[in-house]
Amino acid sequence: MKHAKFVSFTEIGAQTAAKAARLLPDFLCERYARTVDLSLSNTSLPRFAQQAMVDCDLIVFVGAAGIAVRAAAPYLAGKAYDPAVVVIDEQGRFVIPLLSGHLGGANELAGRLAEGLGATAVITTATDGRAVFAVDSWAKSHECVVFDPENIKYISGALLRGDTVGLRSAFPVDGLLPAHIDTKTAAESGFVIGFDTEVQPFPHTLHLVPRVISLGIGCRKGASAGAVEQTVREALGRAGLPLAAVKAVASIDIKKDEPGLVSFCAAQGLPFAVYSAEELNAAPGEFTASEFVKDTVGVDSVCERAAVVNAGNGTIIARKYAQNGVTAAFAAGGYRVCLEE
Repeated sequence: MKHAKFVSFTEIGAQTAAKAARLLPDFLCERYARTVDLSLSNTSLPRFAQQAMVDCDLIVFVGAAGIAVRAAAPYLAGKAYDPAVVVIDEQGRFVIPLLSGHLGGANELAGRLAEGLGATAVITTATDGRAVFAVDSWAKSHECVVFDPENIKYISGALLRGDTVGLRSAFPVDGLLPAHIDTKTAAESGFVIGFDTEVQPFPHTLHLVPRVISLGIGCRKGASAGAVEQTVREALGRAGLPLAAVKAVASIDIKKDEPGLVSFCAAQGLPFAVYSAEELNAAPGEFTASEFVKDTVGVDSVCERAAVVNAGNGTIIARKYAQNGVTAAFAAGGYRVCLEE
């Protein structure tokens, strides 16, 4: 679950923060009412902001925008790293996304909060104000990792000027393209949707990596997290895939508490799914079979079958790679691109 912190500075602000927090049931919300809770009255706001900028997905300041700016400014890390920061006036009349409007989702969250509070969302990003396609918003809503966020400015700038922006996609593109986006042009700026983060078809190329790959892992008992990571990274390298494309790790249920696997998933922030031998045996397709593995755990291929099942009975895109007592394979379901709103 995502993590949000609300900080308010007056009694009325504390009431507004409480109302706003109830509008975000999908967040774990902590509220800090600095003038209501006496235990907070002498605490450091800069220290609060420093910690929140690191461990939160959303920070909501209920009070003056200047307070939020001064509190957050020393700890800004960059477009791809900063959490969403939103300001609400104490009366709950205006909601202003201050940081990470697109990648962090602050614009969308401001809209949700404003609707629930009966307030006005004050959206200042140019692409939203002019109803221009926002590549970073699209990436976030379509589970794509922005690999080089410093290049977003070239895409957005070109679209705001009315210049043509190029698109190259490793996946089928459905529907109409937004205005000024072309799949055939040799534009100055453009974006690529795919797994290859080295290709540079434009002088200013933005890479969007869909998180659609399921990583299946099998391992011997006691395999370390380091052994798992080394094997996975080698398998990714051989397949030409970035770790950013992996959406989940999957294995057989007898490995659900395997320390090395659990630690690897936690370190990479990846969900870990397990399946019974019966579920894995039902996976469609041809697999790299091992009689030893079948005799041991009741299924002839753990990593390949687990990847396929986790991908919704998808297709193997890289078969079993074995090293250090660990096996890894990758599968993905059908992914298609649609840029229409």
